[in-house]
Amino acid sequence: MARYTSFPTLYDEVKQIHLSKLKEWGYLESGQIKSGTLSWSINGQNTGSISIQVNTVADEPFLELDYKSGDIPINYQIKLVNIPSNLGFGTIWYFLCPKTQKRCRILYLVEGYFYHREASKGCYYEQQIQSKHWRRLKALFDDSFKVERAYEQIHQKYFKSYYNGKPTKKYLRFMNLNV
Repeated sequence: MARYTSFPTLYDEVKQIHLSKLKEWGYLESGQIKSGTLSWSINGQNTGSISIQVNTVADEPFLELDYKSGDIPINYQIKLVNIPSNLGFGTIWYFLCPKTQKRCRILYLVEGYFYHREASKGCYYEQQIQSKHWRRLKALFDDSFKVERAYEQIHQKYFKSYYNGKPTKKYLRFMNLNV
């Protein structure tokens, strides 16, 4: 008799909705109803898209999702919650998961619905399923690429190597890397 598959669902590979992206695209401005389409692609190939509508006019703001999972049309709402920032100005937006009722900033498409990561059992991040041998190899070879990553960061467009005539701590840390 064959064994059951041991390939768990990986959060790194499923479709995700990030609250930070919705805010960046102007969906979370107060007092508006805004509609649009979210699309996912891999290597330029479209892998999926959904229609969204964010309503911040209502007493309880919500995100409405409309898509197909297989041939089944799915349409539901996810409540949005905003709380005052701990810095004393502004607010912070969260999704309220329809299954767990937990606040989150990223929703994952598992089992046909977008939920908080704790709503589904048997899902892992890629790092969690790597073997000890692979982790040791990665740690060993990561050191050889530290200098290359530091060089790329130092030469980014807005990297500050000096501030007020003194080298920044980040710049000094990159310059003191030992290989």
